[in-house]
Amino acid sequence: MKISNQLSVLGLCLVSSHLLANGLQINEQSVSSQGKAYSGRASDVQDASVVYGNPAGMSKLAGEHVSGGVSLIDVRTHIGSVDTSVAGTSRGDMVPNPIVVPSGFYTLQLDRDWHVGFGIYVPFGGVTDYEGSFQGRYRSSRTEVKVMTLQPTVSYRVSDRLSVGGGPTINRIEGVLASKIDNQAVGGQGDGTVKVTGDDTALGFNLGILFDPFDELTLGLAYHSKVDFTLKGKTKVSGANGLLGAIPALGLPGINGKYDASLDFSTPETVDASATWRVNDRLDFSAGALWSRWSRLSELNVRNAGVPRTYAAFDTIDETLKWRDTWSFSTGLSYRLDKQWKIRTGIAYEPTPMPNQYASTRVPTGDRKIFTLGLNWQATEQTSLDLGYGYIHEDRVKVSQPATQGGLRPDYSATFQSRINGIGLQLNHGF
Repeated sequence: MKISNQLSVLGLCLVSSHLLANGLQINEQSVSSQGKAYSGRASDVQDASVVYGNPAGMSKLAGEHVSGGVSLIDVRTHIGSVDTSVAGTSRGDMVPNPIVVPSGFYTLQLDRDWHVGFGIYVPFGGVTDYEGSFQGRYRSSRTEVKVMTLQPTVSYRVSDRLSVGGGPTINRIEGVLASKIDNQAVGGQGDGTVKVTGDDTALGFNLGILFDPFDELTLGLAYHSKVDFTLKGKTKVSGANGLLGAIPALGLPGINGKYDASLDFSTPETVDASATWRVNDRLDFSAGALWSRWSRLSELNVRNAGVPRTYAAFDTIDETLKWRDTWSFSTGLSYRLDKQWKIRTGIAYEPTPMPNQYASTRVPTGDRKIFTLGLNWQATEQTSLDLGYGYIHEDRVKVSQPATQGGLRPDYSATFQSRINGIGLQLNHGF
C-alpha cells in the first residue's frame, strides 16, 4: 500500500463535479415564470424578469420596470439500503436549512425601438452538509457553491413582430468542499479533514430572439453561453495522522497544512425555446424545451502547489465524469379571474446529466418531475405581486462507490431520494 496512492484521495476531493453544481441549473430567476413551470420563460413577457428569460422580450415593456424576488427551497432526503464498513449514521438531512435564492431586474425604454436592462440572479448553486457521523463522510461531508451573475442587456425592435436582444454576463463563483480522512486506514486514529475553498470571476454572454408570427402566438429563443472558470483557492488538510502525519524519525513532514489549488471548469451553454399561445383575454398556454450541453464535462483536472515532495502524487489529480447533454420539457397555463387576479399552473420534466455509474454522495440527484402553482395579484395599475410554489419529485438514485486508494476511501452504497418544495415571492412595479 503506497502512501502516494492513499494521498491521491485528497486531490479527488477537489475535482468532485458537485463543487460547482449538481448538474441541474437553478430555475428560480423568475417567480412569475415559476407558476407555469418556466414553460414560457423565453416567450411570455410578464415583467422585468424577462431580462434573464429572453432579453429580446424587453421590447414589449413600455416605460420603466423593476422586479425583485426571493425563493426558498427546502430539500428532504431519505437515505436507505446503506451498505458500508464505516460506523455512523445516515439521517438524510443533507440540506439542513432552506436555500435562499434572490433575484432582481430592471428595464428602461429608451425610444420606440431600443431598451436597456440589468439583472442580478443565481444560475447555479446549492449545498449539502451531512451530520458529522455520516457513514459516507470519507466520500463527502460538506459541499457548497454560490454563483451570482450580473447581466447588462440591450434589445432592439426590428419590426412590429420581431425583436432581438443580448449582452454580456459577469459571473462570480465561490465554492467550499469538505471530506473526512480515515486515519485508521493508515495506522492512525480518528478522522482528519480536508477542506477546499476557491473562487473566480468570469465573463459570458446571452442572446435572444422574440417573434410574433400571429397576434395570438409568440415564439422565443434564448441562448446562454458557457462560462469558463479557473477557480483558485486553498486546500487545507488538518487532523491527518498515522502514515499521513509527520514522522520526524524518517524526515517526513506530513500532509497537514495549506496548499494553493486551482481547477478549470466550464458551465454549459443552454438553449431555451418556448411558445406562448393567447387563447383569449383570460387564458394562455405555454410550452418550452431547454437543452443543456453538459457533455462538456467529460473530465476535471485539479492542480495543487506547495505539496511536500513525499506526496508528489497529490500535485495533479484527474477525475472522469462523462456527463451527457440533457433536454428538459415543460408546459403550463395561466387564467385571469378578473382585473386583479391571475392563476397559473404547470408541469416539467428535468433529467439528470449524471450517468448512474458516476452518482456520488456529493449531491445525489435523479430525474425530476416538477409540479407548480402560481398567483398574480395586480395591487394597483403599476404594482403587482407574484406568488409561486413548486413541488419536485426526484427519482431514487443508487450510489455505489467501492473502496479505493488502499482503503483510505472505504466502500459506501446506499439509495437516495429527495422531495423538494420551493416557494417564491416577487414584487413588480412599472413607472
